[in-house]
Amino acid sequence: MNLDDRRLIEHCLQGNLQAYGELVRRYQDRLYNAIYRVLDHADDTQDVVQEAFMNAFQSLSSFKGDSEFFTWLYRIAFNTAISLKRKRRVLLSLEPENDGSMSLDPIDPSERTQPGASLERTEQELKLNHALQRLSPEHRLVLVLKDIEGQKYERIAEILDVPIGTIRSRLHRARLELRELLIAGESDPDS
Repeated sequence: MNLDDRRLIEHCLQGNLQAYGELVRRYQDRLYNAIYRVLDHADDTQDVVQEAFMNAFQSLSSFKGDSEFFTWLYRIAFNTAISLKRKRRVLLSLEPENDGSMSLDPIDPSERTQPGASLERTEQELKLNHALQRLSPEHRLVLVLKDIEGQKYERIAEILDVPIGTIRSRLHRARLELRELLIAGESDPDS
């Protein structure tokens, strides 16, 4: 474990809240970016990240230091995000008027200066995001960690607390499913 993190954790356990504030400052942006890629919703992401930091603080005395602090925190946040996605899926299925379409954030005005390239890139990103949202939380999570975050298999297995073989299997199935969704989206004139 990072010696500086270990020192800050020891100070936290001795009652120094500023030390925990330093851990939050150190990891909040990175954690937010990773969780946002899973949830694709800013408010939900903020809630999950805040809840993860609160849960980590409350459980800090049980942190053994076998892994990096960020890995432990990542696992807490992703488990919270997956739980939220599962709850939302149930809620959405109870609302018949919800067509499941994604809400689109407005395009950055600076991108309008290059309409051809930015429009094409935006369309591709929207198709990819839409396809990612249709994957199961477990598949989406593995794809985000490996293909977007660039994490190694060992680190992903540690974060998710599953064997490396499971990670490889999920990633393979997720990539196949994502590919099928993207191909189906290209042939669908309404997408």
